[in-house]
Amino acid sequence: MSNEIDAKTQTELEAAAFRRLVSHLRERTDVQNIDMMNLAGFCRNCLSNWYQDAANEQGLELDKPAAREIVYGMPYDEWKQKYQTEASAAQKAAFEKSQPGH
Repeated sequence: MSNEIDAKTQTELEAAAFRRLVSHLRERTDVQNIDMMNLAGFCRNCLSNWYQDAANEQGLELDKPAAREIVYGMPYDEWKQKYQTEASAAQKAAFEKSQPGH
């Protein structure tokens, strides 16, 4: 098998990986966004912002709530109510250290 991947196949693979990541994040409601930010430097909100940016760059109007619903699988406020917990002092301190000014 060749390591050469044509642009169409690359896009399809990237789209499949994105769908799998989103599916995984929807299943892992126990993982808080602040933990993702502290560990990886991005969270579900970042991913939805990147999705919105990509749509807008293609001339598609996609607002923040719609982009977040694509990533969260439900309206963001509903997800927060169901799954988001209050960040601990340790989580907040780690965030300030790892993401100053974010």
